[in-house]
Amino acid sequence: MTRSALLVLADGRFPAGGHAHSGGAEAAVKAGRLRDAADLEAFCRGRLHTTGLTSAALAAAAAHGLDPHELDAAADARTPSAALRAASRRLGRQLMRAARAAWPSPELDALAAAFPRGVHQPVVLGTTARAAGLGPEDAAHCVAYETVGGPATAAVRLLGLDPYRATAVLARLAPEMDQVTARAVEAARQGLDALPAASAPLLDLTAEQHAAWPVRLFAS
Repeated sequence: MTRSALLVLADGRFPAGGHAHSGGAEAAVKAGRLRDAADLEAFCRGRLHTTGLTSAALAAAAAHGLDPHELDAAADARTPSAALRAASRRLGRQLMRAARAAWPSPELDALAAAFPRGVHQPVVLGTTARAAGLGPEDAAHCVAYETVGGPATAAVRLLGLDPYRATAVLARLAPEMDQVTARAVEAARQGLDALPAASAPLLDLTAEQHAAWPVRLFAS
């Protein structure tokens, strides 16, 4: 296993399309629920322990070698918002392109062929981790970080938030990222039926509203 591959996969410069998504932060800013660094920390914490945990477990399960077709169906069932399902598959397609270029793999090729319209992003990420020689914990760590890193980056652009304060939010959340990762990996080891289905209904509702906006800075 090479931790350098994890750094490449988690790097914001990895061309997986995440920079175009705010993780719900744009809608929260417009609604007045996200105004400063304290709000950002609360928003990221809530996202981490709900959708972040669910996605991290799916990625860990894929890295563990569970059937990606079953995992994709599980991701669908855990994503009630049509807008978020579409965003996840779009991100999955973009990640797949980058992953196949970086770590050519028959497993990735087969997954891409089986789902021409895209696989849910956490499933692609876990499969990519396997191709890169990484394990379930690495895949879960990557998802946990991007769950909070995306909104933090978006908040800098949306609010003009001091980037040092946004980074400090991520640093304070680091122990909780570790906790979520551990829970996700343990669930993945127990199999498909043990995967969490934690949700954030407000994120689902605002995602549908956001998708209907005629003008927006982020895709989701």
